[in-house]
Amino acid sequence: MAALADRAAYSSGQSKTAHPKKVVIMGDSLIYGYGDTEGGGWVERLRRQWIDPSQPGPIVYNLGVRGDGVQQVATRLEGEFKLRGELRRRVPDILVLSVGLNDCARLGRPTGRPMTDEITFTRELSGLLEQAKQLCPTFFVGMVPVNETSMPYADVLHFSNIDQAHYNQMIRHACEARQIPYLDLYQQWCSQGQAWCHERLCDDGLHPNVLGYRTLVADISGWQPLMQTLV
Repeated sequence: MAALADRAAYSSGQSKTAHPKKVVIMGDSLIYGYGDTEGGGWVERLRRQWIDPSQPGPIVYNLGVRGDGVQQVATRLEGEFKLRGELRRRVPDILVLSVGLNDCARLGRPTGRPMTDEITFTRELSGLLEQAKQLCPTFFVGMVPVNETSMPYADVLHFSNIDQAHYNQMIRHACEARQIPYLDLYQQWCSQGQAWCHERLCDDGLHPNVLGYRTLVADISGWQPLMQTLV
């Protein structure tokens, strides 16, 4: 791929002077930060923490798009990645993906067809992960549980924890098969209990609220596979 060639050319012909690592974070509304009226989401909160002129931290690009599913993220992956090569012509050092929630929504009713069926989801996810691995070290942040009592979302989309658990398992297995570190937020949050989860979601039952995004910052800041790579 072109971006991979750019990385090889840079490594062979340029100085290895230390530079702030560039982190591209792509996905859906969990990346975009919808629902966080205070801090703009977990990506923006971390970006602000890492802005220090005396000791520059990672350069973060928030490429979250509300409503995106795995097919949409796969379609825009390499183009978005290559456009973030402006710093000394270096392509990004780290890619973080977070997608899947919109794919497991059911249309019209709780038993309606899923937005992305299992076969299509598995195929598209496999392609996305294979493509990502060719670009740079890749990490995957999972989805958080929903509040089913608030469904349907936007009067048409039905999300359920049963479907989420199933799609979460497919993502986890796909990442494990490719040795891509996976932060299983779904299981991590569910282990705290339903009331704990609902307290961290907006009234729409789908997006984290301010407390939810504060929790996500703590979850991701404590995720050693990613944090150790950023050093």
